Amino acid sequence: MRTAGAEGALSEAAKVEAYLARVPEPARSTLRTVRERIRAAAPTGATEAISYGMPAFRYNGALVAYAAFQNHCSFFPMSASLIDAMQEELQGYRTSKGTLQFPLDKPLPATLIRKMVKARVAENEAKKQRSAKSR
Repeated sequence: MRTAGAEGALSEAAKVEAYLARVPEPARSTLRTVRERIRAAAPTGATEAISYGMPAFRYNGALVAYAAFQNHCSFFPMSASLIDAMQEELQGYRTSKGTLQFPLDKPLPATLIRKMVKARVAENEAKKQRSAKSR
């Protein structure tokens, strides 16, 4: 068992692996699939980390996160406006302000993850450009 001090010494990727190792099946396999789909859609410079206790990807700021809960898994696009804009495509999933919930044993489709990640990359790049112009 790791102590809190040892956990702090882990690399960010190792922290994500440790999180996933603690998730019971079938959610662990589901989240591993979601992780791979996010990796495939994210730009080369995206990094993984634990954010707010959940595995997350960063690219010019927070990109997306995902997590397992007792009765569902969640995908966090870190953008309530994106969930609002994609309501039609998200029918059949439970959504809230910043969360998309899906079954413990059924990962989100690769096409949906790809579309949401690409939209978030575009949002973050636009935000970075606006920030650079205001300097």
